Amino acid sequence: MRIKWIDKYRGLLMVLMALDHANYFIRKIHIGEFWGLSLPQYSNALCFLSRFVTHICAPGFFFIMGISIILFADSRYRIGWSRIQVFKHYAIRGVILMILQLFIEDPAWMIGNLGNVVQMNHSPGGGGEVWFHFGVLSALGCAMIVCGLLLFCRPYVLILFSFIAIAITAAIIPALDADTHYSFVLRLLFIPGQTDSMQVFYPLFPWVGLTAGGMAFGKRLLKGESNLVFSLIVGLLLIVIFAILRATGLGSFHNPLNGDWIAFLNVTKYPPSLTFIALTMGVNLCLFALFIGLEDRIKSGIDNLLQIFGKTALFFYLIHLYLYACIGFIFPCGTNIFVMYAVWIVGLGVLYPVCKWYAFFKKKSAPNSFWRFL
Repeated sequence: MRIKWIDKYRGLLMVLMALDHANYFIRKIHIGEFWGLSLPQYSNALCFLSRFVTHICAPGFFFIMGISIILFADSRYRIGWSRIQVFKHYAIRGVILMILQLFIEDPAWMIGNLGNVVQMNHSPGGGGEVWFHFGVLSALGCAMIVCGLLLFCRPYVLILFSFIAIAITAAIIPALDADTHYSFVLRLLFIPGQTDSMQVFYPLFPWVGLTAGGMAFGKRLLKGESNLVFSLIVGLLLIVIFAILRATGLGSFHNPLNGDWIAFLNVTKYPPSLTFIALTMGVNLCLFALFIGLEDRIKSGIDNLLQIFGKTALFFYLIHLYLYACIGFIFPCGTNIFVMYAVWIVGLGVLYPVCKWYAFFKKKSAPNSFWRFL
């Protein structure tokens, strides 16, 4: 069961994500919002917004993966697959994502750093040069495996699991010391940061909680319920909750340093605070409503571009890193934000025909081929 608006929305997230990575590879600036460290400061609104608009990407990816898990499982149940077969499928895919993280994605970041000056803050912990980085692909792989075990759960159980997974991290992090070199297991599960040569940006908890929430949403889609109104109401409610939490100082690993709007919206991503999740998922769900409402009503080049990028998300993700990393050699000391935006757009123009070819190639491949599997 393939739903067009999901592909298009995933494509939007890919485009925004590419902006963040262009900022890293081309402008040479990428400052993360880590627990235990000071939040980044911005010289102007454009610099802040260039980072801020990309915050919806990671939560959106994990949530949409949860939706896709349910839709795929339902399609396989209809042709006779057992739950064991579906879980095995997701377990293998999860392992492949973790392998791609270490052997395909991580080298792209290393290439982007060769001979370049990248301005970024270090993650909590430490221990020398990083050789093993566990980022979003490894976290998606782990979450895929865990959520493969939750396929039989009812929506209310998935929502409860989601709340617990998110709340555990929110409760643990404030009591921790950012300079401690926590064990690798704790890094993978709860505490982003570096221990010796291993670095984790996306621990399993609470990101798996967002995936479980997406699974509950996916079960709504299967029932054919009114998801436009539901998405809009829940999205607006989450934004209101964010405003209340931020104003009261609750649910944040960092309080606003001053009273301006940038400080109010500048929230902790690693790991995602309650305010980060409420804000980004509120925006995501409101945009869901927009994409649901506009589905099949607007036909344009941008509409087609988003759908192609959304259908080839993993392929796009891996090749866009190498593309921008290589372009980055033209700007060894970085450039201004306006040139970065121009290069970002040019890069999307290069990626579109390549992704369009890959979408056609994958569609023509056998149903049981490796390419369809990815």
